[in-house]
Amino acid sequence: MKELVEAMARALVDSPDEVSVQEVDGEKTTVFELRVASTDLGKVIGKQGKTARAMRTILGAAGTKIGKRCVLEILE
Repeated sequence: MKELVEAMARALVDSPDEVSVQEVDGEKTTVFELRVASTDLGKVIGKQGKTARAMRTILGAAGTKIGKRCVLEILE
């Protein structure tokens, strides 16, 4: 799952080397903290948050398949 988030983010940004994903595991929920360069933050969020919402939807669907709730947080 971590690789999925990282691959999606790297495809969107201009500085793919600065993309990092931290996985915080809980009992039923896994939180993925995505960090990108400050210049690429807008690209990851998208207009009116549509890109971020799409990434969260994909992550949620993949999480449902393995029986866990997955949350994506985009950090500066």
